Amino acid sequence: MNIDFAALCGLSPSPYIVIGPDETIVWTNDAYLRSTMRDRKALLGQRLFDAFPSEPGSESHELLRASLDRVIATRQPDEIAMIRYDISTPDGVMEQRYWSATHTPLLDEEGNLAFILQHTVDVTELADLRRLRDEMGVVRRASAVQARNMSLEAERSWLTGLFKQAPGFIAVLDGSDFTFEMANDAYLKLVGRESLIGLPIVEALPEVVGQGFVNLLNDVRTSGQAYIGHAIEVDLEVRPGAALERRYLDFIYQPIFEDGQATAILVQGHDVTEGVQAQKQQEVLINELHHRVKNTLVIVQSLATQSFRGLPSSDKARQSFDERLMALAGAHDLLTQRNWEGASLKGLVLQTISAAAGPAMDRVAVGGDDVPLSPRLAVALTMAFHELTTNAIKYGALSNQEGFITVSWKREGPDGALHLDWVEAGGPAVIVPDRRGFGSRLIEGGVGAARGCQAAIAYDPAGVHCRMTLLLS
Repeated sequence: MNIDFAALCGLSPSPYIVIGPDETIVWTNDAYLRSTMRDRKALLGQRLFDAFPSEPGSESHELLRASLDRVIATRQPDEIAMIRYDISTPDGVMEQRYWSATHTPLLDEEGNLAFILQHTVDVTELADLRRLRDEMGVVRRASAVQARNMSLEAERSWLTGLFKQAPGFIAVLDGSDFTFEMANDAYLKLVGRESLIGLPIVEALPEVVGQGFVNLLNDVRTSGQAYIGHAIEVDLEVRPGAALERRYLDFIYQPIFEDGQATAILVQGHDVTEGVQAQKQQEVLINELHHRVKNTLVIVQSLATQSFRGLPSSDKARQSFDERLMALAGAHDLLTQRNWEGASLKGLVLQTISAAAGPAMDRVAVGGDDVPLSPRLAVALTMAFHELTTNAIKYGALSNQEGFITVSWKREGPDGALHLDWVEAGGPAVIVPDRRGFGSRLIEGGVGAARGCQAAIAYDPAGVHCRMTLLLS
């Protein structure tokens, strides 16, 4: 015998309503229409909260909203013991009503949510009786406890999810034997274990005992002071039965206090192995590059010595060449110290000028905010300042006892370009050269080779003025 369940539910004295996953009303029985004082045509096709509006944020709205969300998320039935949900009468007056509701998911053949069946019972009379018997306070307290429990459960689930999915590793070790109370997915992945909860550290991670980490934990627990480690080496069995692997960790052991005593320790950190290994490899490559550059400069110097030998009046030219070569070597030393990430403008200016000026450095004033330079620009400026200093010693402001030099810079203009000035004063009167020498070409050509940069030398009678425009970006 075939049973028409739709007709059967339609004749039921209990109110039923069916809504879709988007909360659109698709079916209702007559008992529901009588209970809510609605017309079927007016309800079908409307969203539930549009047909029976409530103020978002109100207890009624949030309780119903949360129940529907749980059914959608879990595909499991959900009940509301009691909810106040006022109903508008046909003449527009809001009537205070209390309900008990059950939401049951209806799944399709593939297990997906097709509809939600809502079964409601009007318990307004029960609520009224309780209020008349001075028991409404109990109802309110029960509702409040229910709301708090729901809120706490939602918050607990949210925080647990955050803890487990945190990108950094986190664990909580309790007691004097440092038993694992919590450990997130990143921690389990780091140590190559599926579960650690309930195990003391000597059983859970025996390989770390002899590496000093248990002693560190004891020190933190005894002193109450956190321990912070940077790129700390640790050998771990990252796969069961596998050989130990070296990892580098940034982490903190943070004591957790109870009644003024450190009773547990929070472990939190990041695996920085890849960064440490990359840095070590970079240092090896940079040192090798530095070694090769130095060898190349030695070869060049040897070739120059052989080339100048025997040439008449070549001593001065050879000296200038050697000094320029040393200046270039100094630029490479400066860049190697910073792993070829660039150089400091102020440090470069002071180092280059003092290397050539020696005791006369006390007559050189350097001023300006420190700014980083690219490696290419650092080399060009090193050569330029060496040439300017050498020229000042031979012919300019540092060739007597009264002259002085001012080097200053600042950012100007919409493009943020850096304008640098080398100004000499107090030296012999400057005579404009009848031709541009190699030094001038080296300064203007070297700086100008960098994109957006240029240098120009003005031979003012009062002193040489070199103006550089540097586009740092």
